[in-house]
Amino acid sequence: MASFEPAFADELSVLVEWGVHHMQRLDGSAVYLRLSTRAIDQPERAMSPELAVEAAEAAMQDCRDKGYQVAVAVVDRGGNLQVLIRDRFAGAHTPNTATGKAWTAVSFRTDTSELVQSIKAGTIPQGLNSVEGVILLGGGIKVEAAGSIVGGIGV
Repeated sequence: MASFEPAFADELSVLVEWGVHHMQRLDGSAVYLRLSTRAIDQPERAMSPELAVEAAEAAMQDCRDKGYQVAVAVVDRGGNLQVLIRDRFAGAHTPNTATGKAWTAVSFRTDTSELVQSIKAGTIPQGLNSVEGVILLGGGIKVEAAGSIVGGIGV
């Protein structure tokens, strides 16, 4: 039997996910979670505007180094735009596409390239394309800190 005593909500979500997979394995076992009723201050998991700018600039530089002219969007964990920068020769469509990729990664809690692969494999419905705002192209990633999604970046 595996046992844990999580103190923070983000720890609990990771342990519950691990526990469900562990119990379903052929060699799995029971999982015991001891939960406290005592209030514990939860750490804030958020991306600062300064970090969002830094992430956008780093993504832009990486793309430039590879010879690409792009737009980069950074959204917070709610999908709200924090930073948008567009290289001078990037196409007119790139700001909206980058923002949509970042929003999609955060909204579905999955990098957009993984969503594309899941659609191809048939594990999620192709109708996802029809959801307003969804951009199903590689280039959108979720940004995590200590097991919590704090934002997303789209290129």
